[in-house]
Amino acid sequence: MGAGHQHGHDDEPLRPATRQVRLILLLAIAPFLLATLVGAWRLWPPPTAARASDADTLSQELVDATVVRVESSSCGASMACTAVTVHVESGPDIGLDRTLPNMAGSAGVDPIRVGDQLVVARLISPIDGQPIYNFQDYQRRQPMWLLALIFAVVVVLIGRWRGLAAIFGLGVTWAVLIWFVIPAILAGSSPIAVALVGSSALMFVVLYLAHGFNARTTTALLGTLVSLAFTGLLAWLFVGLTHLTGVTEDTMFLQSSGGPTINLAGLLLGGIVIGSLGVLNDATVTQASSVWELHHANPARPVRRLYGSGMRIGRDHIASTVYTIVLAYAGAALPLLILFTVNGARFGGVVTSEVVAVEVIRTMIGSIGLVLSVPIT
Repeated sequence: MGAGHQHGHDDEPLRPATRQVRLILLLAIAPFLLATLVGAWRLWPPPTAARASDADTLSQELVDATVVRVESSSCGASMACTAVTVHVESGPDIGLDRTLPNMAGSAGVDPIRVGDQLVVARLISPIDGQPIYNFQDYQRRQPMWLLALIFAVVVVLIGRWRGLAAIFGLGVTWAVLIWFVIPAILAGSSPIAVALVGSSALMFVVLYLAHGFNARTTTALLGTLVSLAFTGLLAWLFVGLTHLTGVTEDTMFLQSSGGPTINLAGLLLGGIVIGSLGVLNDATVTQASSVWELHHANPARPVRRLYGSGMRIGRDHIASTVYTIVLAYAGAALPLLILFTVNGARFGGVVTSEVVAVEVIRTMIGSIGLVLSVPIT
């Protein structure tokens, strides 16, 4: 009987917050909600913002194709050539066979075999007006969809309704990025403003969707939004102090592609804000849940002791998550670090070069935002 009574006590739901607490939280979150709605209204892109320019008459069209024949031959002077014939599966020439230029020695291309699914670029020759096909990439749609299905099944089976809500939250995340963030930046809006508004809107939807409409979720949301504001301020300050331009190979290609002119430094700021959102969200939800459970276990615990217990939990979370952030960025930058080392560059010069400094500053700003989110929440 005693064991049964104990089990029932452990499983009882958390007592809801008092009316006074809910009112305080509502008044605290209302300015953030209003600012997000006004920001989204002011920054919402026009319908044509994401359309590609029609000025480039030689623009290429990417189509799907399957390799039906691979023939190797000698080109003379001890050189080997490879002729690849593909069956076009989309675009104007669907159903026809087309030959790709010599594929031998192409950097970063695995040996092509019959049956491989490719993405090929279709261009119109300016000389005779005939279509020309070139290898663009491998078609990875099917294995990636399979992996996405496995991911969704695992998350839903283990997370159940919370897992299903998390999957839906991922869909909302992509929708915000594709329908608001990217078009708004292409329309000429400030990338940092777009990132802050888009991130805030995303948190309002995803947090309440995944964790329910309650005071605990509102607490975590407040901690996330305040920490996000600090992160944006730090990013703006130190990107300016370190004179980072945001110019990389990718952004140079973006600027030369004929699209709208984009503030690259602002784009870097926006990327830092959005990249920090995941770890901030993780820390604030964990912190709010921990403190709520501690209070539920002993409602008579004084506020000072409750805050101290929450901070001890938060410090453990901070330590592990900061390592996670650093290792994630170090892994992404590993080829670059190896390249600098092979070239004999000094460590100090490597770290302060823009390419590496961007990742270092991104890591430190994200970590500062994470650390601040614990006491704030």
